[in-house]
Amino acid sequence: MISLSLIQTAAELGLFGALTVLALFLSYSMLNVCDLSTDGCFTMGATVGAVVAISGHPFLSIPVAMAAGVASGFVVALLQTRMGIDSLLAGIVVNTAWYSVNIAIMGNASLLNMNRTETVFTMLKDRLNGTLFSDSYRLIIALTAVVLVVAFLSFFLRTRLGLAIRATGNNPDMVSSSSVDPAFTTTVGLCIANSFTALSGCLLAQSQKAVNIDIGTGMVTIALASLLIGQVLFDRGGITLKAVGAVAGSFVFRLVYTIALRFQMPAYMLKLVSSVIVVIAISGPYFKKRIPLIKRSSGSKRRENA
Repeated sequence: MISLSLIQTAAELGLFGALTVLALFLSYSMLNVCDLSTDGCFTMGATVGAVVAISGHPFLSIPVAMAAGVASGFVVALLQTRMGIDSLLAGIVVNTAWYSVNIAIMGNASLLNMNRTETVFTMLKDRLNGTLFSDSYRLIIALTAVVLVVAFLSFFLRTRLGLAIRATGNNPDMVSSSSVDPAFTTTVGLCIANSFTALSGCLLAQSQKAVNIDIGTGMVTIALASLLIGQVLFDRGGITLKAVGAVAGSFVFRLVYTIALRFQMPAYMLKLVSSVIVVIAISGPYFKKRIPLIKRSSGSKRRENA
């Protein structure tokens, strides 16, 4: 039996992760760029946000973390568009480099403790103390961030620049012939996407009151699985519905994750679970198309045998 607390935990983690899923929705689905720097950018957002919050600026930590994400996206785009490096290799190189950078940001440490640090979560918790929503402060902040990002994407991707970014993902040659620089649209898209990834890391770290150098490990796999699940759930519709589908996919993925932990699955097996979910999400649409063909083939063979 799935308890209410289990659903709330899955919802909180799903919403935090949904920001990264929305980042991949922009870069992977719209821009058609597979950005493998997600893990490092997520960790960078967490470390930068933690350091700024520890210094006594909880609200400032959010825009500064997002600015770090913009810088990360700019570097990835620079390697791709101006230095001729393949997008996959550029992401791997940047992700590797960010490990050292994140260690430096954390002051040559691999762990930052934020138990005594005031964050946006502790501030809202104090405000809601004694009310009906006293235990939902994490959910409120995560939901607010996701709603704002979905609203921004729904508006931005319908603007002239947003349409140019979508066109770049579909046909960069056509964009070039229309006097639009695909390098510029790619750069803008990756900068915005990575700012969402960094925001996701910042909020998750502050909600957990700790930052580990490995906090972002595997985030690209989790986000990709969630995105693909969302595409299966909402395979039709406009930008807003697809973005909502990405958020729903993140919740479904985290719910499966949480249930697996509930059944005392060893922690080291969760990576395997992630990989299996990715395989199912990717191969699902393919087999869905193949089933009618298999049925027709088996039906024709029966008629021939009869």
